[in-house]
Amino acid sequence: MNIATQSIDGGFAEPVFNAQTVFRAIMDAMARPGTVQDLPQLARPPAPLSATAGAVALALCDNDTPVWLDQVLQAEAPVKAWLGFHTGAPLANTPADAHFAFIANPKEMAALDGFSQGTQEYPDRSTTLILLTGDLGSGPTLLLEGPGIEKTAMIAPTGMPRHFVEQWKQNNQRFPRGVDIILAAPGHLACLPRTTRIKSMEA
Repeated sequence: MNIATQSIDGGFAEPVFNAQTVFRAIMDAMARPGTVQDLPQLARPPAPLSATAGAVALALCDNDTPVWLDQVLQAEAPVKAWLGFHTGAPLANTPADAHFAFIANPKEMAALDGFSQGTQEYPDRSTTLILLTGDLGSGPTLLLEGPGIEKTAMIAPTGMPRHFVEQWKQNNQRFPRGVDIILAAPGHLACLPRTTRIKSMEA
């Protein structure tokens, strides 16, 4: 299959309905950090962009939202062509220019403070990171507290960045600035908004 064919295939079968389904799952996950939202396979992007991350891109990205791809995704012409065709989103030159960042290898990703943090006046101009993870239950356990969580919640995504808990504490301290994270696992997603406090269970 050539790049042109790969870039056209694999979008939403029902664009409006599918986009609403994904958007609602993201909003529910942002409102209740640590909860895992089921997401059927609605998109079929070229590898290594996952179906879940591809669906998030189709629901959130457009020609006004520059997108940053990590080295793994940047190296794949079909991925860039697919995102360009289906979303119209331009590629950001640097992480700090991105509205959304798709990270196929979170363990090796740039530090959180390298992405756009927004401003005091416009905190929503920060980057939302979409981290591709194998699953949300078999990695190191993270204990979550904060708005939208009754007492505590737990989540255990695999392949998270090094020193993630320390980086996230710094992200909290920049509030109302700071990044938000969508964890994209096969068939599921969860969110870590900047207001969520995280402790490592191993600490």
